[in-house]
Amino acid sequence: MRRFARGLARDGADGDDLCQATIERALKSSHLWQEGTRLDAWVYRIMRNIWIDETRARSRRAQTFAPEEEGENVGVPGDAAIEAHAEMSHVDRAMASLPAEQREAVMLVLVEGFAYKEAAEIIGCPMGTLTSRLVRGREALMKALGETGIPETGGAETGGMS
Repeated sequence: MRRFARGLARDGADGDDLCQATIERALKSSHLWQEGTRLDAWVYRIMRNIWIDETRARSRRAQTFAPEEEGENVGVPGDAAIEAHAEMSHVDRAMASLPAEQREAVMLVLVEGFAYKEAAEIIGCPMGTLTSRLVRGREALMKALGETGIPETGGAETGGMS
């Protein structure tokens, strides 16, 4: 849940806030969850809806804060830590450069391991739409990261095509 939140928010602190807001709303709305359905998919959908609402609200307000990234390298010891941080920053930038729809699909299927059908239900789109967003997102990530060929997803595609 935290990975998905941070992937949506593109910021650690905002991702943590999104997790907290999601848990609060899920607890308040627990009577709406239908037994026999996937609890995690229900919670992810709540998270996505909160993120959409917050994104819309932020676009209406003008905020000027220094990005968290500006202070990340202060006091980092050792070359290995700096290299690892630089690589993760490269991946984070590549993910952040994706359109929101593609980033959601990549996060749910490739990072969180949801089947295509489940991810499509969380997002609220047809499975074919999710698949095309995932393919375009994966290709954009590989291009941004300098990869060639399409990597295997290791069984995350259990939803298949219908």
